[in-house]
Amino acid sequence: MKYDYLIVGSGLYGSVFAYEANKRGKKCLVIDKRNHVGGNIYCEEIEGIHVHKYGAHIFHTSNKAVWEYVSQFAEFNNYVNSPVAVYKDELYNLPFNMNTFSKMWNIRTPREAKEKIAAQVAETGITEPKNLEEQGLSLVGRDVFEKLVKGYTEKQWGRDCKDLPAFIIKRLPVRFTYDNNYFNDRYQGIPIGGYTGIIEKMLDGIEVRTNTDYFEFIKENAGIADKVLFTGMIDEYFGYKLGALEYRSVRFETEVLDTDNYQGNAVVNYTEREVPYTRIIEHKHFEFGQQEKTVISKEYSSEWKVGMEPYYPVNNGQNNALYEEYKKLAKQEENVIFGGRLGNYKYYDMDKVIEAALQKVGEVL
Repeated sequence: MKYDYLIVGSGLYGSVFAYEANKRGKKCLVIDKRNHVGGNIYCEEIEGIHVHKYGAHIFHTSNKAVWEYVSQFAEFNNYVNSPVAVYKDELYNLPFNMNTFSKMWNIRTPREAKEKIAAQVAETGITEPKNLEEQGLSLVGRDVFEKLVKGYTEKQWGRDCKDLPAFIIKRLPVRFTYDNNYFNDRYQGIPIGGYTGIIEKMLDGIEVRTNTDYFEFIKENAGIADKVLFTGMIDEYFGYKLGALEYRSVRFETEVLDTDNYQGNAVVNYTEREVPYTRIIEHKHFEFGQQEKTVISKEYSSEWKVGMEPYYPVNNGQNNALYEEYKKLAKQEENVIFGGRLGNYKYYDMDKVIEAALQKVGEVL
């Protein structure tokens, strides 16, 4: 069998591309090394709850065309992301807003909050931040930074804030309203029934093989397709011959609890460095679940090593320079297209993945 496209990876980027190529009469084969489709947006059902197996995914966009595009595959509910943060025995709303400041300083008005932050920023005396800690202090002052930013960031990156570059937090969203909606985007929600159904609809009528590693597969099927869309790690594609790019990985501990409501919110961040996990997700709250039991996932951030699951690219100067070298090699691969988070060594929100995939479709199809 000969295909027009071999699509490596059945995540959102690969699946959008496969759907559009199939619609245009192209013969596609989609392969995935995991035992399921959907990449990191895959949801599995446990106790009647759609569990986000690879971390919380909340769809949000201001692009009406993307919202209408994804809505053809699912109906979205009206979930609004309103995370809370726990610091010791204190609980705060995120993003930093008037509810946060009112709780932290026992104040009520935006003017009081602005004055408090301005006074704390002035106390730091920092004019040219040399690291992430100085950058954070110069943006929001000591109280907000030390309670809600410092420990969480150090767990995320596995490094002290003083050892992280300032550019990681160019800004910290501060809102002087009592609005707990985390995103400013016009459209937001969770697909009713989870994300897996979206991917299954996109891949309907297309040949899909799971449990299939590209590198093993291509050894035996070298000429199987005219073109390859590769959404895996660009450095792995080239055998890490210029060195491995850096990523952060995430480990999840998921458990079923014999209670109908564990924490009262879908997302609770734990901002102390001493608490080993970064956050706890209670999946049923994404879909307003009324099940008798609940499922929670604790998230632990970790260093990535070859063979582990890569989640977040570490886009510092050194890694970006190395990626540019791999990009030069990629341009020499005439019949291979690199795309998605790992193929482009770039963190994408889901709407941006769809935008990028549709843009690539426009270029090559």
